[in-house]
Amino acid sequence: MSAFETQVQKDCGLDLYASKFDILQVNVGFRCNQSCQHCHLACGPDRREMITWETMRDVIMVAKDIQPHFVDITGGAPEIHPHLKRFVEALRNDGHTVQVRTNLTVLTEPGLEDMPQFFKEHKVQLVASLPCYLEENVSIQRGNGVYEKSIRMLKKLNTLGYGLDPDLPLHLIYNPIGPFLPPHQSQLESDYKRELDDRFRIRFTGLYTIANMPIGRFWERLKKEKKDSEYMQLLREGFNCQTVTELMCRHQICVAWDGVLYDCDFNIALSLPVVEEVPEDIKGFNAEVHQKRKVRTGNHCYGCTAGSGSSCGGALASGSS
Repeated sequence: MSAFETQVQKDCGLDLYASKFDILQVNVGFRCNQSCQHCHLACGPDRREMITWETMRDVIMVAKDIQPHFVDITGGAPEIHPHLKRFVEALRNDGHTVQVRTNLTVLTEPGLEDMPQFFKEHKVQLVASLPCYLEENVSIQRGNGVYEKSIRMLKKLNTLGYGLDPDLPLHLIYNPIGPFLPPHQSQLESDYKRELDDRFRIRFTGLYTIANMPIGRFWERLKKEKKDSEYMQLLREGFNCQTVTELMCRHQICVAWDGVLYDCDFNIALSLPVVEEVPEDIKGFNAEVHQKRKVRTGNHCYGCTAGSGSSCGGALASGSS
């Protein structure tokens, strides 16, 4: 039993078990056109891990079985995958809502220029990374030129109706550039909407605030700067029982590029598949068994329960961080 699990039991009186399948999350691979400093999976242009079409077909069958609220496609940069369009079309033809997590800049890459139009035609929901509305902060975290490309793509998405048409939602993602918790989500969303509208006439549906997990490149940088212990103390001291019932690991199943099943995308980074008591490969998926599984945890889980909480869908609890 991890220290995190012990604290959940002691302070919240809960055991961490999955409860339902609201979301089927699929990580299609670690290849990306960017190498962001905060990336928990250390994605980049040189990564070659990519899901096969055979495993994508397994995902389609699982989606038919569990009928999630939506299928959440992430990476890496999902758009780079050669079978993404085929995958999305199959899911949409089966009646599933599909969400793609984009870093925006990949949509400017040669050969991918038609992807925004494809997303619109198939009513794909978009969650786009924009870690700050200020260029300086984005450049620090994601590299020079990323901000300009991101703004240009957001404008294009607006012209297609994203962020304006209720059928084409566009959410942005904020995460801190340093070892601190995100500010209050609703207040920051207001700031984003004001600044992006005033500066660029950009509109979007809403903002998700996500804490940096103590894993991957972000964690390696903190260790080099000798700030790792300080950050872990911040996360532990910020533990909030109000977040626990809404933890994403309790409401989803996550499929990695190689077909291995995880409780969340962060556990992929640490090679912590679902508990041994249930099949860990998608070919052995059993809805009844996996829906009642115990969640596998570690110290990194404090990143999801600190302050207002954190998940792929943003903050988990009301109140300030």
